[in-house]
Amino acid sequence: MFVDMPLDQLRGYLPERPEPADFDAFWDRTLTEARKHDLGAVFTPHPSALTVADVYDVTYAGYGGHPVKGWLLVPRGAQGPVPCVVEYIGYGGGRGLPIDWLLWPSFGRAVFVMDSRGQGAGGWRRGDTADPEPGTGPQTPGVMTKGIGDPDDYYYRRLYTDAVRAVEAARAHPAVDPGKVAVSGGSQGGAIALAAAALVPDLACALVSVPFMCHIRHAVQITDENPYAELAVYCRVFKDRVEEVFTTLSYFDGLNFAARSTAPALFSVGLRDGVTPPSTVFAAHNHYAGPKEMRVYPYNGHEGGESAHAMEQVAFLRAALGA
Repeated sequence: MFVDMPLDQLRGYLPERPEPADFDAFWDRTLTEARKHDLGAVFTPHPSALTVADVYDVTYAGYGGHPVKGWLLVPRGAQGPVPCVVEYIGYGGGRGLPIDWLLWPSFGRAVFVMDSRGQGAGGWRRGDTADPEPGTGPQTPGVMTKGIGDPDDYYYRRLYTDAVRAVEAARAHPAVDPGKVAVSGGSQGGAIALAAAALVPDLACALVSVPFMCHIRHAVQITDENPYAELAVYCRVFKDRVEEVFTTLSYFDGLNFAARSTAPALFSVGLRDGVTPPSTVFAAHNHYAGPKEMRVYPYNGHEGGESAHAMEQVAFLRAALGA
């Protein structure tokens, strides 16, 4: 069983952030380059037996103009534009099938699901998006060290850029109210939602569940669980590149995104979580600049609060967006 800090310590845990001096300039440059490519969002009606939602197979231009797949589900019979949740996916998974995404349409919200480039063949939900830029140099299996020698080449630069463009694509559909868009995700999806909350300044709210990629160096030091273990394996082999690795990762650490995020946010944490240790989740929450709430699940691990937390999210979103 994984045990991190006591809860009273976690609530006040505010570690220093490993912020590079050009963090903002890096992301401004990245998004400016991405927007030189036409978003080109295409929504193709998708045949479905679902009765609660109309389904669209989506393609839009992400990082580098690369085609990124997604799903858009709009509550059937919706009158006028509706609020939308942009959903990001956990490590190794892809967009799956429309039936996987019925929570938000069941409560009258649209959901835009972003496929994760180069993932979705890792033993669970399938993906349909390639990652045409593999990065440079050797890497451990998985994507954690893909291009890690240079922030410009690193995998998560591409993925987080895709996430910003996903919000733009969701807002491009006439069924979506562009002023009422939220972001959501768990684990890697939580990390992406946290990045999007910083990089898209006018979101309605963010649902950040057991987020990955937060307080990264500390996480690698205290857990042997994947995906953080991929970084430890790489550093064990490339002993002379350890500082280079963590310098790159500082451009993608959720603590730095949290400090720039102002949308109301709901976090969750499982106190027995060895995958995203509680101290890393609380570090992101405690650095979060906007209004925030935390739901703590003392006897849960990386699954977090499961369906009980989903209902907490429904209530939080209703308060943020209106009934």
